[in-house]
Order: sequence, then C-alpha cells, then structure tokens
Amino acid sequence: MDWSKTKSIFIVTFLVLDLFLAYQFIKKHDQDQYSLFVESSVEEQLAAEGITYNQLPKNISAASSLNGKSKTFNEEELKTLKKQKASLLDEQTIESILDEPIPLPEKNTKAKLKQFLKEYVFSGESYTFWSMNKERNLLTFYQRYNGKTIYDNESGIVVVHLNEKNEIVSYEQTLLENIEKLDDKQEVLLPIKAIENLYLKEELKANSKVTKVELGYYTFDLPLPSSQVLAPTWHIIVNENTHYFVNAFEGQIIQKSTK
Repeated sequence: MDWSKTKSIFIVTFLVLDLFLAYQFIKKHDQDQYSLFVESSVEEQLAAEGITYNQLPKNISAASSLNGKSKTFNEEELKTLKKQKASLLDEQTIESILDEPIPLPEKNTKAKLKQFLKEYVFSGESYTFWSMNKERNLLTFYQRYNGKTIYDNESGIVVVHLNEKNEIVSYEQTLLENIEKLDDKQEVLLPIKAIENLYLKEELKANSKVTKVELGYYTFDLPLPSSQVLAPTWHIIVNENTHYFVNAFEGQIIQKSTK
C-alpha cells in the first residue's frame, strides 16, 4: 500500500467533510438569525407605524372547529317563560312581549341585562351583550360556547327592543344546540400574526390602536340546512369601534364591520 497516497486521500476527505459541516453550520445559523429577524420584525414594523396593542391572549395554541344546529322550540318550552307573552315567529324563533317594561339604569347596566337574560330568556345564561343600536333602540346579544362568543350568527342571537324611555319591552331569540367538537384540536395562529395579517392587508393604518383581541367562533358559509360549522376566529377590535374577524387556522380576514 502506498501510505503517502492513502494519507493524502484521508486528508482531502476530512477536509471536504469539515467544509461540508462548516457550510451546514453557517446555513443553519443564518436560518436561525433570519427566523429571529422575521419574528421580531412584526412588532418592529407595527411600532414603526405607531400601531399599538394591549396585552395579547396567552396560552391559546390550539382549538377545534364546532358543529351545531338551530334549536326547534315547542309550546311546552314557551310555557316556562314567565311575565311575558311568548309565541313562535317560526319553529326556530321566539317572539316575546313583556307584561311590564323593564327600565335600564344608567349605572350597572350590564348587571341588569345579565339578570334580564337569566329571568326572561330561554337558556339566557348562554348569551352575552354584543352591541346597541341607539337609532333603532335595539340591543344585540350573541350566544357563547365554553366562554367563547359565536359571532354574527342568526341562529344564536337575542335581539332586545327598547322603548323611548330606555325600557325593555320585547325581544326575539334563536338558539344553537347540540354543539360539539367537529375535529381534533389544531394549531391556531398567534394573535400577533393575526394582527400582522391585518397590517399586510393594509387594514391597520398608522397610529391605530388594537384595543381588544379574543378568540371566538365564526360560521362557515356552507350549504348545510341541518347543521352549521363554526370555525375558531380571532376577533380584533381597532380604535374601539372597528371589528375584524380573522380565521384562526388559515389567517384570512373573514369580515370587517363598524359598530
């Protein structure tokens, strides 16, 4: 065996291996640095535009889609509703007129509304206040599931009518029932990434303030007459009056509205 030639082959082989390992190390280092840059640049870009936000939700890393259907009410259920004249507008909608108007106080209004829902509305604890339309004297309440709001769903809503004295006089109600998980939990978009999507779509203007971010559900627009699919959705409020809904799985903006 020619030892000098073998020795040269070993040296060249180890040199090539060292160069390859060095290349891999540098490449991984650059990727890590790039990842850190991308993650930090979101906040930096928002800060540069003067876009601020309150503390974002933590410990929400996964969620499931839900399946539910509109409840069909019956006469026996209407009989459980006291101090009102309740009837069925259709099989899935209760229409009710109170025997006596209920005044709403200027202070502790939310507590009074919560009490009203509990005492007068079928499964009233399932709803939470959403908005008030002062021009039409309407209060809107959305249904909740496991502490999360089901947004903008006509099958899970209570609409309350006020008179000119700011008293509750009547309401309509629909209700989703048999709500259950449709699939296993999946990873959800981080809140900061949902905000970034709004920024990239030019929905967030300079000096905007993100005043609230919470996870809820929004209904897929699917032709399913007997059931509905509810997708995890980030509800983002900007400047206290513009509401955005961002799909928590895929990140697309579902809807924008001003309340």
